[in-house]
Amino acid sequence: MSLNTLFRVGAGLAIVLVFLFHEAEWFQIRFVQQLELWAYDARLRVFMPNTLDPRVVILDIDENSLNAEGRWPWSRNKLAQMIRQLFERYHVKVVGFDVAFAEPDPSSGLSSLDQISKAELSGNTEYQAWLQKARASLDYDQLFADEISKYPVVLGFFLGGKTDKAGVLPLPTFQEKALGDPKWEFMHNLATGYSGNIPLLQKQAAAAGHLYPSLDFDGVTRRVPMFMKYGEGYYEALSFAVTRTFLGNVPAKINVRPPSVKNLATIPSVDIGNLHIPLDERMSALVPYRGASGVFRYVSATDVIRGTLPADELKDKIIIVGTSAQGLLDLRSTPVREDFPGVEVHANLISGFLDQKIMHKPDLVLAISVLTILLIGVPFAILLPRLSATVSTASIAIVFVVVVCINLYAWKMQEYVLNISAPVTMLLMLYLLNMAWGFFMETRSRRLISGLFGTYVPKELVAEMSKNPEEYSMRGEARDMTVLFSDVRDFTSISEGLTPEGLRDMMNTYLSEMTEVIQQSRGTIDKYIGDAIMAFWGAPLNDPEHAIHALESALAMQKKIRGLDTTFVKNGWPPLNIGVGLNCGTMNVGDMGSKFRRAYTVMGDAVNIASRLEGLTKEYGVGILVSENIVNAAQGFVYREIDLVAVKGRTAGIPIYEPIGRVGEVGETTLTEIDKYHKALEWYRKQRWNEAEEGMKTLRYAAPENKLYKLYLKRIAEYRASPPPPDWKGLWAWTTK
Repeated sequence: MSLNTLFRVGAGLAIVLVFLFHEAEWFQIRFVQQLELWAYDARLRVFMPNTLDPRVVILDIDENSLNAEGRWPWSRNKLAQMIRQLFERYHVKVVGFDVAFAEPDPSSGLSSLDQISKAELSGNTEYQAWLQKARASLDYDQLFADEISKYPVVLGFFLGGKTDKAGVLPLPTFQEKALGDPKWEFMHNLATGYSGNIPLLQKQAAAAGHLYPSLDFDGVTRRVPMFMKYGEGYYEALSFAVTRTFLGNVPAKINVRPPSVKNLATIPSVDIGNLHIPLDERMSALVPYRGASGVFRYVSATDVIRGTLPADELKDKIIIVGTSAQGLLDLRSTPVREDFPGVEVHANLISGFLDQKIMHKPDLVLAISVLTILLIGVPFAILLPRLSATVSTASIAIVFVVVVCINLYAWKMQEYVLNISAPVTMLLMLYLLNMAWGFFMETRSRRLISGLFGTYVPKELVAEMSKNPEEYSMRGEARDMTVLFSDVRDFTSISEGLTPEGLRDMMNTYLSEMTEVIQQSRGTIDKYIGDAIMAFWGAPLNDPEHAIHALESALAMQKKIRGLDTTFVKNGWPPLNIGVGLNCGTMNVGDMGSKFRRAYTVMGDAVNIASRLEGLTKEYGVGILVSENIVNAAQGFVYREIDLVAVKGRTAGIPIYEPIGRVGEVGETTLTEIDKYHKALEWYRKQRWNEAEEGMKTLRYAAPENKLYKLYLKRIAEYRASPPPPDWKGLWAWTTK
């Protein structure tokens, strides 16, 4: 065996070892995990039935319902009427609400009448008698509670990671102590806060279920926790509670598997009557999506309230109350659609429970995954270096087909989810390792990389890219990246006060210093647009921390521009102020242009947003503005939330922030000021104008030149004179770029 072959065998075995550790869960490769999720999504889309389930119906609070019955939230006497119609006229089996009622309904004015009875008319017997008589018809919460007490109605409530608490929770489905030995530990979704229902409604409901959607690390809803822990109790999901109620409120039988490693026990499944529901290690169930759309019937809520729907249309149906109205619609990213209605997640789970079609991993999935890697990887790592290209290709293709077919058979016939990305990716890597081997190809590829990218990115990055040339190309592709725009404030007036030579020298100095800052943080200069700079991070060299590097660069640019003041004054140039806008997200990057001129650049909606943010810096009087995407991606920095805006060209609100500095490097005085500002901003968004104005005035007194505080004081005065609608969330629409 030659040294070259021995080296290739060793490299192949190293690849196998890496994937073996991944499948044994000694460490996880995020890219392979993402591939596994995508493979799961692909199998789900291939095998989902795409047929209508007539048993579950969505009672839709749609645009027609809002036009007919009024804006949401409706008064609860109307909801009481809806419940009465559903059960008495339409004879449904069970109703579940994809909503929580955390606050009393004041819409009847009863509380105001009570205040009058205790004050101005406390001695008026006629008024007191009338009020007592009218109370029964004006206490909308009681009317709603009376109706739901008569029928199998399941309310929703929210559990989450915040510590806020509103309303009350139902009794837990089971207590932690009921799971066995107190020393046992369980993996679960832990809640620290909740938004429940008012006690009057919760007491009368047949059951209640949480509405928490579990998101995988890519933000996609593939599973829902059947039980979430809060305190010492575990609370069931809405879909689980509705199914139990549909079956006659049967109790849940929790199947506990004692620990096999240390004290970690699991709940592999739960039974409801004759229904068996498999769970994962965190007590979640995979959502058995039936299709992207059209798999559940939607009925307009107003048709039920007014009785215009034929009486036999909903008999014995399971009703989930949800909404498709703009502004109320709960959309989630799912394997079947990026804008999937959240109410249908509950419906799909209920349908899957009843059909007993819940996908799950087999008990021995870890052993199966490890054995698959060993049986495939070791032989190929040893044999591929000795086989010809044709035989290697044929062997890999045959094994690939066999692995895929076995995996699909397990999915379709056994409802098993077996890992597929790791063995397939390992096969591909072993194949590429042996096919792409060779000094000549490596050298040729490195020269090609230098020729392609040498004019676009710093030479330091080109040298780094040359180490792995196969990973880079000029072709257009979509990537998760960060883009930066910067602009000199009042550049027109500055340029008018300088000679052409002076303007040239000043701009050359400024652009050189800013470019050095950007390239030091691995950024790529896209272009100079007069006094403006456009740069991006994450391409062509992949940068997992592109948002952090871009933000560090923006902060360094602001610091650098002040460091240039002495040089500028010495040369007779005015000091410069710049505005910087940052955003990250999916962008199209590649070699773009015409047949006359081309450039390696980025395009897309995320790029446009960054440009708009740069333009808004002067409106708020801040040096840097970033999107919420940057805040989420670049942890470890102190941010001040500036506003919720709809920038020109968009209608959706975008939270924008000003980065202050790294955590631990920002002074207590600044942190205190930010806290006070955030509190005033909270009052502003709640339309508590007096408190908001007082808070902003206090801040302005301490910083009279701060443009941001002046801006909000002006808005508060305008809104006090002409208040926004009650459901206003603080959105401000800018018409300037």
